[in-house]
Amino acid sequence: MKRIVNYFLQGLLYIAPFGITVYIIYLIFTFIDRLLENYITEFLKINIPGLGFVIIVIFLVFIGVIGQSLIARPIKKLFDRFLDKAPTLKLIYSALNDLFSAFVGKEKKFNKPVIVLVNPISNLEKLGFLTEEDLSKLGEMDKVAVYFPHSYNFSGEMFIVPRDQVRAIDISPAVAMKFIVSGGVSDIYEESEKND
Repeated sequence: MKRIVNYFLQGLLYIAPFGITVYIIYLIFTFIDRLLENYITEFLKINIPGLGFVIIVIFLVFIGVIGQSLIARPIKKLFDRFLDKAPTLKLIYSALNDLFSAFVGKEKKFNKPVIVLVNPISNLEKLGFLTEEDLSKLGEMDKVAVYFPHSYNFSGEMFIVPRDQVRAIDISPAVAMKFIVSGGVSDIYEESEKND
């Protein structure tokens, strides 16, 4: 009986991450698809599963094309003027814009994984991402900014640390992020070999 329970738990361990990932993708897909379901049924008189999702994806691609073109510049200037009149909204917008740009923008910020010595007495080190090397505007000449993502969460903290306590590591940013977010349970060596 104990062996059957072990096999069951082993099977669960193999299938659970895949099943949960598929389920999350399904939930996102159905949520996005349902956003336009009533409008599509009302106007087109048809109900095709996934059509709402396809329309939203095409719409977002279209917005991306317009965002890259000259047409969007006047709209952006108008939006910037509006934000200048609403400083609280500007603060929230710019922080979120910077965060998204750091992950997927042209100037990705989380591309330098490092190990930081956070407690020299116990030799405690922490994985993070070097986000800014020049802190002279803050009056900090020998310090750098390092972002530490939280495990099992989509949040983190940014610390100003002495430059000599930071050392670069030779793994890809994606592997480092997965290792941190998984709480250290993902296999760094296996992931690094896949990416090579």
